[in-house]
Amino acid sequence: MSELVWNKRQFGHRARLALTPAQIRLIDDQAHAARTMWNCLHDWWTILPKGKRSLAAADAVIRQARKEIDWLGALPAQAAQAVLKTYFQAWKNCWEGRADAPNFKARFRTVMSVDIPQGRDLQIKRVHRRWGMVNIPKVGRVRFRWTKDLPVGKLANRENRITGARLVKDGLGWHIAFRVQTLEPRPEPHTGPEIGIDAGVNLPLALSDGNHQDHGRPARLPDGTADRDKWLNPDEKARLLRLERRAAHRKSFREPKEHSSNRLNRTYDQIKQLRAKATRRAVDWQHKTTTGIAQQYGTVAVEALTITSMVKSAKGTIEEPGTNVAQKSGLNRSISQEAWGRTVTMLTYKAARHGGTLVKVPAPNTSLRCSACGFLTPGSRESQATFMCKNPDCGWSGNADWNAARNILHLYRIGLVAIPAAGRAVVRRTRGAKPATAR
Repeated sequence: MSELVWNKRQFGHRARLALTPAQIRLIDDQAHAARTMWNCLHDWWTILPKGKRSLAAADAVIRQARKEIDWLGALPAQAAQAVLKTYFQAWKNCWEGRADAPNFKARFRTVMSVDIPQGRDLQIKRVHRRWGMVNIPKVGRVRFRWTKDLPVGKLANRENRITGARLVKDGLGWHIAFRVQTLEPRPEPHTGPEIGIDAGVNLPLALSDGNHQDHGRPARLPDGTADRDKWLNPDEKARLLRLERRAAHRKSFREPKEHSSNRLNRTYDQIKQLRAKATRRAVDWQHKTTTGIAQQYGTVAVEALTITSMVKSAKGTIEEPGTNVAQKSGLNRSISQEAWGRTVTMLTYKAARHGGTLVKVPAPNTSLRCSACGFLTPGSRESQATFMCKNPDCGWSGNADWNAARNILHLYRIGLVAIPAAGRAVVRRTRGAKPATAR
């Protein structure tokens, strides 16, 4: 009998906070202080000569700023240290080529957040089947929705515990994201079948075995334009349209460089709430769908897509203007709304948790090649949703995304070798060498 192997797992759990108006104001003040701390730190860092930049010097500057500026004291000391740590990590990511250089955080375009780096400060306790209590520094005891069992109280130990949290605000209010560390047994290798998945716009997830995953919301309106609000019901869409018109009307009375009125800000908040509700529904569908796929299949093959390049604008320049700009803009919006990258991220860690694997295969020509005969025949991709092979000896027809999913699975099975016209894998030869039949 094999010995049980344990793996350390770290994940996050997000819960909604039930705050009073006074508590909301306190957390808002902390978030604004954290953003200001970041901006002051960035200003100090960029002005200072490179030889004098250090973590210790930045720490001393932060401590001095909290003493001299009263309203920066609203931010707890540990949260201020977390701002410094995050800022320094942002520069490390830049130096190692993983991200761009950090910049100033704008007041209205930045997500409001406050970090609670030490788990012992939270003092979490479950008080009801649906509610728990958490301690937020300089705010007090706050209720939050209990939707997942957390390692607290007698269930907590050195290996299973909450290491910290982060307060995040979106259109629906303040939430707390717990950082959870647990020790779980390593899963047995998944013995399920292999599957190829193609992410699309008309068909969200096309599977090579025909078990396609559709969220039941058409990607386009009856007139053929992309539906940017497909996760909202008709009443919510009508309300969103009224709010957007109201916001545009109120904005027309604002002079240049003038602050927005309270009424306009309130309208913007109502629009954010509807957008946040749509995002939640999309993420909920992605979580449920990817969980089912990870439980059913042992190996998941997807395309290695560069989504940032796919959603670039076709506007062009004044000298060389682009073509089909409006159509490309609608396609970009549909791709961003489907959030393919988030789906792949979910599949990656969920497949690993169930003992499976996720592999990426090259994307070129997977949607243009016939999955039945292997030919690349011009004109086979008749439309966004239809594929009909123009090879006289084949004539296979079906959904275009399903055809791409079958090709993705075939690429994985042959070891990512180029597919010839006959559909079989061939042995690679030295560049410039002629085939044996032509010698």
